[in-house]
Amino acid sequence: MKVITIIGARPQFIKAAPFSEEFRKENEEILVHTGQHYDANMSDIFFEELGIPKPDYNLGVGSGSHGLQTGRMLENIEEIIFKEKPDGMLVYGDTNSTLAGALAASKLRIPVFHVEAGLRSYNKLMPEEQNRVLTDHISDLLLCPTQTAVKNLEKEGITDGVLNTGDIMYDVVIRNIDISKKLYSNGAWLDELRDINGKIPSIIEKEYYLATIHRAENTDDHKKLREIFSAFEKMDKPVLLPIHPRTRKLIDELDIKLGNITMIKPVGYLLMLYLTANAYMVVTDSGGLQKEAYFLKTPCTTLRDQTEWVETLENGWNILCPIDVKTILRSVTRELDCLQHPQTLLFSDGHAADHICQAILRGGK
Repeated sequence: MKVITIIGARPQFIKAAPFSEEFRKENEEILVHTGQHYDANMSDIFFEELGIPKPDYNLGVGSGSHGLQTGRMLENIEEIIFKEKPDGMLVYGDTNSTLAGALAASKLRIPVFHVEAGLRSYNKLMPEEQNRVLTDHISDLLLCPTQTAVKNLEKEGITDGVLNTGDIMYDVVIRNIDISKKLYSNGAWLDELRDINGKIPSIIEKEYYLATIHRAENTDDHKKLREIFSAFEKMDKPVLLPIHPRTRKLIDELDIKLGNITMIKPVGYLLMLYLTANAYMVVTDSGGLQKEAYFLKTPCTTLRDQTEWVETLENGWNILCPIDVKTILRSVTRELDCLQHPQTLLFSDGHAADHICQAILRGGK
C-alpha cells in the first residue's frame, strides 16, 4: 500500500516516528513536510532524535496568515497527489497542514486517514478546533486516541470508519523516556541547556515550573499575556520557559519583566521529555504537553478554559485555569492530591502505531 503522510509541526513529527517505522516494514510511505514549523530547533532536531525518515518533499511554506499557509499547502499537496497517485492520505492532529492535506485528498477522492480524530474543545474560536472538526467530517478513517473521542464523533453523527486505536504519543513517550534519562541525568540536562543558551541559573530538579505559551488565544491578547507573565514573576519556584520565536518577539515589544523566568530556546524532544518528567509542575496552553505531563506523572495547570484532553483532568492531574494572576497562583500552589492516586490506563497500551497500521491496511474494517 502507498500512503502520503503530511507533517508540518512539532507534535506531528513526534507522532510520525512510530507510525513510519511500523508502516514502512511492508508498505510505501511518501513523507511530505509542509514547513509550517521550519526553525531547526522546532523541526530538524526531531527528525534526528526520533529517527524519522527524511521527507520526500519539503514544501517550505513557513509562517503567514491561516489563509496564505493553507492555500499554499493545498496547491502543493495536490500536485504531489497527481504525481505519486497514493492509495490514501494520512494526516495528524489539528494544524493547517492537517486540514490542507485532508482537503487536497478528499477533493481528489483519495481516502483520508485522520490520526487523533474526535478531539473536541468545543471552542470554535480556536483555529485548531476548526481544523479538527472539518478534517473529521471529510475523513474516511477516523483513528481516535480515546473512547471519549469516539463518543464525540458519535454525537456528530459520525460512526462509519471510527476506531479507538489508542494514543500514538503514548507510544513515543514510553519508547523514549529511558533514553532521555540516560542522556540527561546527573546534571547533564543543565549542561545541555547552558550549551544551547549560554549562562542560565542553577535549577534543581522537581523545584521548577516548566511553562510553554504559544496559543493565539493567549499570545494575541496582550492583556492575557501580561497576566500570565505577571503570575510567572510571582510564583514560588523559578519558571523554565522554552520560548516560541513569535512569543519572544511579543515579550520584547511589551517590555515584560523576566526576573523569575529563565527563557530558553526551543529544545529537542528528548530534552523536553526530561524537563517535563523532572518539573514540579507543567504550566502550559499546549494540548500535547498536557498529555506528556500526564503520561510522565507530572501535575499540570492548563492556561485555557477548555481542553480536548479531558482524560487528563481525572483526579486533578491537570486542571483548567482562567487567565488571571491570582487564579494562576492559586492553581499552581494547590495541594497535589493527584500524586496519591494511581492513574488509570486511558490512552491504550502503547501499541497505537501498530493498531493504526492494521486499521489502514484493513480499510477500517
